[in-house]
Amino acid sequence: MVQFDRNEHVFHSPDFEEIVKDTIRFFNGTPVLSIPVPERFHGTGVYAIYCITKVGLYKDFHEINRTSYRVPIYIGKAVPKGWRQARTLSSEDELSYELHNRIREHGRSLDASELNRANFRCRFMILEGAESDLIGTVEAALIRNYLPLWNTLIDGFGNHDPGSGRYEQAKSDWDVCHPGRPWAERCQGKHNDKDELIEKINSFMKNLREKYSDA
Repeated sequence: MVQFDRNEHVFHSPDFEEIVKDTIRFFNGTPVLSIPVPERFHGTGVYAIYCITKVGLYKDFHEINRTSYRVPIYIGKAVPKGWRQARTLSSEDELSYELHNRIREHGRSLDASELNRANFRCRFMILEGAESDLIGTVEAALIRNYLPLWNTLIDGFGNHDPGSGRYEQAKSDWDVCHPGRPWAERCQGKHNDKDELIEKINSFMKNLREKYSDA
């Protein structure tokens, strides 16, 4: 029997690390736009949402992102149809509007809550063709780099309507803190306590404010 050596199974590539760094540099240099994006566009890829509100729970983001968009509140992805099944893309898929539609959907979620989409901005990177294989990798790298509040602490902003017959699940933490999405109000499961979640957000914002106060 062959002796097991873990090192023989570990893959490492400096070239891959540099590609990921290159995509992040490109991402951070893309223009920041309103939500929804003013012009409809096709493509899939990765996006970030930035908060710039001057009031309320997230008011510190205004000072942090006032002169440059440094800290996203959420990072997400929009993948090609059939992506999880590794289906070969057709020319019709290449002209899909997944990324545009995803950002537009987030605008509707913001407007359904007490949060106004006018207080948020987005940037995105289109990854198509062979580069679309990097979508999940780039999203994960950006989340690790920025640790966005709505990815790491308050989950659920990117959730969809679970559909009829599946409303026994709990309302997400995001919907507890920012009620208003009609389908979320139908969720009947036991959700987390709002006061505790708000306390976590306040602590997060305090740490963020201290981190960027001298930056």
